Amino acid sequence: MKSFIKGLEEKVIREQLISFEEAMKLSGIEKKDDIKELCNSANNIREFFCGIEVDLCSIMNAKSGHCSEDCKFCAQSAHYITNVEVYDLVSKEWALKLAKENESEGVNRFSLVTSGRGIISSDFEKVVEIYKELNKEMKMDLCAPLGILGYDELLRLVEVGITMYHHNLETSRDYYEKICTTHSYDERIYTINAAKQAGMTVCSGGIIGLGESLEDRVKLAVQLRDLGVQSIPINVLNPVKGTPLENKERLSQDEILKTIAIFRFVNPKAFIRLAGGRNLIDEFGKNCFNAGANATITGNYLTTSGNKICDDKKMISELKLKVRKKCLK
Repeated sequence: MKSFIKGLEEKVIREQLISFEEAMKLSGIEKKDDIKELCNSANNIREFFCGIEVDLCSIMNAKSGHCSEDCKFCAQSAHYITNVEVYDLVSKEWALKLAKENESEGVNRFSLVTSGRGIISSDFEKVVEIYKELNKEMKMDLCAPLGILGYDELLRLVEVGITMYHHNLETSRDYYEKICTTHSYDERIYTINAAKQAGMTVCSGGIIGLGESLEDRVKLAVQLRDLGVQSIPINVLNPVKGTPLENKERLSQDEILKTIAIFRFVNPKAFIRLAGGRNLIDEFGKNCFNAGANATITGNYLTTSGNKICDDKKMISELKLKVRKKCLK
């Protein structure tokens, strides 16, 4: 198995795509020594294509709760009783205050996350105004995770300085209907393609630990590659009481590391970004940065807590990596 892993590493470094079948063979690795070899090779691929910079982004829960969609992992869905905090869209002043705090701590990218199928009407106009102010006052790159939107709306976001659109596929097409029934996989792919057409790069990934198979994860990794996604957040399910997935068994550390490594093999040039559920990974995912990850969401997340920005910067330094300084503006 070690020779197979090394052979695939060399293939990827020659800029040849690995096949679905080859990625599936990687997913079958179980021995600890082989998993370690897989992670080492993924790390070599990361260093070859991406260098030693780690991208830090932060998100603000800008509108919380009462979501019409039935995503079975989500605390904010109105279909479940989770006791999540509910509030309307935050003010421009509050968004700017939080953005400045994050920028001062060295975060590269900032985004406002809103609950719901897609932000609409007056809330969309308010968000546009907030982003316009952020673009004027901040030097950070701006990302927008605002749900299912059309091309014209996405173009408006580009016009106010947003460079990246975040829209997760969550899982494979085959498993998706077990996770959400109120909107389709194709609607998500449409939004991703529309964001690219409007001129944005795309951040899209998924959640592992939903009950999906390893094959589903490989299919998701390949789908993201086919869509040309440049930033891939990998969330680890943090079961929320009151949701249909509240009793899901947590993933082992080896399975998390193996998944990160496979995503790097399939998407060698992308940001592989640690996202939600980092508190379920040993040392907030420190080992993941030696398994191919080169980005993370830092600070507090939507309805759970992440790692402090200062602690992430310390961790990155201890790994002899560097926080990405370059801004896309």
